[in-house]
Amino acid sequence: MNEHELIDRITAATGASVIGLPPLSGGCVGEVYRVHLKGADDVVAKVDRSDAPRLDIEAMMLRYLGENSALPVPQVVLGDADLLLIEYIEHDGQRGRKVDIEAADALAALHEIGAEQYGFPQDTLIGGLNLPNQQCDDWVEFFAEYRLRDMARRCLDAEMLDQATVRRVEALADRLDEFIERPNPPALIHGDIWGGNVLVDQGRLKALIDPAIYYADPEVELAFIDMFNTFGPRFYDRYSEHRPIAREFFEIRRQLYNLFPILVHIRLFGGTYVRSLRSTLGRLGV
Repeated sequence: MNEHELIDRITAATGASVIGLPPLSGGCVGEVYRVHLKGADDVVAKVDRSDAPRLDIEAMMLRYLGENSALPVPQVVLGDADLLLIEYIEHDGQRGRKVDIEAADALAALHEIGAEQYGFPQDTLIGGLNLPNQQCDDWVEFFAEYRLRDMARRCLDAEMLDQATVRRVEALADRLDEFIERPNPPALIHGDIWGGNVLVDQGRLKALIDPAIYYADPEVELAFIDMFNTFGPRFYDRYSEHRPIAREFFEIRRQLYNLFPILVHIRLFGGTYVRSLRSTLGRLGV
């Protein structure tokens, strides 16, 4: 898809002429542009020129959140495999004290949305990587097989991890029931809440972007936020007013659950994340 074809498709989807197409930073997959439209609000265009584009999965996830929750996410204008158009949300990156509170309220409400099983009716994505979501009644089985073992094996296949470290991950996966005695029931999670996916404007939360949704123990979401310091102590204090956080989460399970995003980052980036993985495994006794 060349630039002329891109502009034609944007025009057809929006009904407005493109008058500017400046690039935006961010995004693990493809190219991202802010699209200025004549007589209409700006949109964001994501373009994936690879042989196997999957932007339609991101569109599905945004639509699912928009239709099934009150989480602030951009509206989808077009959701093709190679071209995603979503509304542009003004953001200045200037955080205020209210952002942590607003995020806690929004995510606690999201985590009230339940399902009968962990997983999701279809595979989703995280950072452009496939996220297998075989629906499962048993959270320990789901997290062991479809998060830890699956991603560790993919890291091994990509030569990002050695066999000995993968065996340590698998040994821990065999012992998960020692750490997760009474898992929370399935809850809808955003799945990828690091700072770059949080849009704020004038000190207020505006939107959460780039989701990696499935139904999980919601502590997975809290652990991810802790790992990336996405929000501060006010977030946890406020969240716990809606949904109490077990003491064991802070003592053990946040380290356990963060093994998965560490593995994802090893698969994507390698480097220092391998040392972080080994260190965390050591603290968990494997």
